[in-house]
Amino acid sequence: MQKFISWFSYLFHPLFIPVYATLFYFFIAGKYFHNNEIYLVFIQVLILTVLLPISLFYLLQSLGRIKSKMLLDKKERRLPLAFYSLLLLMLVKHSFAAVTIPELYYYFLGLMISTVLALALVLFGHKASLHMMGVTTLTMFIISISAYYHIRFVYVIAFFILSCGFVASSRLQLKAHSLSELALGALLGILPQVGLWYIWLLPSA
Repeated sequence: MQKFISWFSYLFHPLFIPVYATLFYFFIAGKYFHNNEIYLVFIQVLILTVLLPISLFYLLQSLGRIKSKMLLDKKERRLPLAFYSLLLLMLVKHSFAAVTIPELYYYFLGLMISTVLALALVLFGHKASLHMMGVTTLTMFIISISAYYHIRFVYVIAFFILSCGFVASSRLQLKAHSLSELALGALLGILPQVGLWYIWLLPSA
């Protein structure tokens, strides 16, 4: 059971979450786009949210700026979070300029706000769980897509809510976070997404 729970920590790694959100969105709404538009958006998301952050991580590790893969030290989180915030800003400002996708635009805007808030907390000496932040943003995104397209993803939403619990358990099991850090990460993931619903989701309801 412990191995099963710890598996969720890797499956829902924060770097994979934007890719999951993008794949889910195009699985639901892909029929409204040309294939080249889907490929363009997906490749940009993959490069900016996965490949470049991983490259930066190994660069910082080789320079001795990062010692732990889990970024347990608060100071080690500063550069990766700042860099990731800039990459998300590029994605929001430029990548969605060619293809207008309000659902993904506001999701990534919310994710950027969450990341900036996580960075601000680190600068003030506090740490939030990035795993919880990521998986809760994805869960809220799926809920928003369900409401926007009037599709009942009851089992999918239930799975991701359970996944939030498994991710929290795995982080506790690995002794990577305290309960307060997990709760803080969940709040960072949920609140910006819900706040942005008032701009794009609720007016269309």
